[in-house]
Amino acid sequence: MAMRPKWKWYKSDLYYVKKNGLKVFSTFSCGGGSSYGYKLAGYELLGNCEIDEKINAMYVKNHKPRFNYNMDIRDFNELQNLPKELFELDILDGSPPCSTFSMAGIREEAWGKEKRFREGQKKQTLDDLFFAFIETVEKLKPKVVVAENVDGMTRGKAKYYITMVIREFQRIGYNVQIFRLNSMFMNVPQSRTRIFFIANRMGFPKLTIKPDEKPIMYREIATSAKTINPKTDGYKLMKYHLTPNDRNIGDINKRLKGKPSNFNTPIFRFDKVCPTITANAEAYREDVCYVPDRDIISASTFPQDYDFNGNPVKYVCGMSVPPRMMEYIAKEIEKQWFKR
Repeated sequence: MAMRPKWKWYKSDLYYVKKNGLKVFSTFSCGGGSSYGYKLAGYELLGNCEIDEKINAMYVKNHKPRFNYNMDIRDFNELQNLPKELFELDILDGSPPCSTFSMAGIREEAWGKEKRFREGQKKQTLDDLFFAFIETVEKLKPKVVVAENVDGMTRGKAKYYITMVIREFQRIGYNVQIFRLNSMFMNVPQSRTRIFFIANRMGFPKLTIKPDEKPIMYREIATSAKTINPKTDGYKLMKYHLTPNDRNIGDINKRLKGKPSNFNTPIFRFDKVCPTITANAEAYREDVCYVPDRDIISASTFPQDYDFNGNPVKYVCGMSVPPRMMEYIAKEIEKQWFKR
């Protein structure tokens, strides 16, 4: 049988992954993109914490975690009598919601304000969830912490936020490094730049992560697709006004109307790497078609047979760390720290 590309894999493939004996627990787990990354790298996933009932049900259906907590991370931090295994973790993983640091829309103006957001439909002050996560670190005391966030965290006034995060890690005895990584060099057919805080309390040497895998073009994962509805503005803009340099609908609107509206609606080009997949925006192809869910799954390196349990594919993939991206990071941590 011919070898499949790394982006095209199935849940059953995990049976053949050699286990490394390391254990991980995931918070803000969403659909479990990072969880699959650890599994692909040979780690044992003990469980997760996720606030949204529907998303958590999907996670449980696919991952079947031993320890599952469907609750706010702050409530998890107040729990007594947690299993002994959670206090012996090799890695604690987390991706605190990060919309207030996104490069799209309002940034600094949204800080400190409560927002009713998708996960759990519960009002929360999103920009302090990272510190709630650090409280989880202080409670469980894992050897290593991996926390992912958006690239916007390094821009503007958000830089001071990073300084506060570093100070909090140091306060509880962790040395922390910050990596800015693009998934397109990590076996993921998607250009997705994210920030990773990787901390440890074991005195490990400096970690090095320099991805150099060959980028995968969209044409390599593209499948048949449905034409955009001819009655929509999107169809008209794509059909009659698209130029080779347009990266999104906003570029077309800016050229035609002087306003870059819908700049978060990307245009997938067959001879380029897929742009960043976002949770709520539509996505178009240069052949005036919608980007099908199958392509979103492949571009996100989710297993081809993942059960989304009725949840929108784009939402789940857009909110998740691509499994192959986290696999790359997890393998470097194992090689440089746990197997030294």
